[in-house]
Amino acid sequence: MASTPENTKKTLYIDMDNVLVNFKSGIDKLPPDQVAAAGDELDNVPGIFSLMEPMPGAVAAFTELSTLFDIYILSTAPWGNPTAWSDKLLWAKRYLGKPAEKRLILSHHKNLNRGDFIVDDRTKHGVDKFQGKHLHFGTPDWPDWQPVLTYLRSHA
Repeated sequence: MASTPENTKKTLYIDMDNVLVNFKSGIDKLPPDQVAAAGDELDNVPGIFSLMEPMPGAVAAFTELSTLFDIYILSTAPWGNPTAWSDKLLWAKRYLGKPAEKRLILSHHKNLNRGDFIVDDRTKHGVDKFQGKHLHFGTPDWPDWQPVLTYLRSHA
């Protein structure tokens, strides 16, 4: 089979919560009594993911990286919040548009996906076993989108 430009690109996965999506922005839109009632289970509040806004620079970064990589959104959705699954899809459509079309993967086992890079703010759900390079978003080496973009541009 002949090689096409699409299948010669390196594969990049990007997490949603606190990487593409500002989780706190959704919490800030909830009534205080609902926040108090949810306690440590805020990700189980129905509809919370539909309230969230993008992280600074995330939309522009995703758009640019979608031209350089075979790119996917790889996120975990809370098992106890069925609206989270559809809300994450609607969020990707709303903020990322065509570059994200049919590129959303929801999994509690991120290591099952094969690729070259993953940008994630945590090591849970298999990220610590991912075969490619993990850019640990929000850490001193990768505090925001600027150093991530600089690195990935030079490794596309």
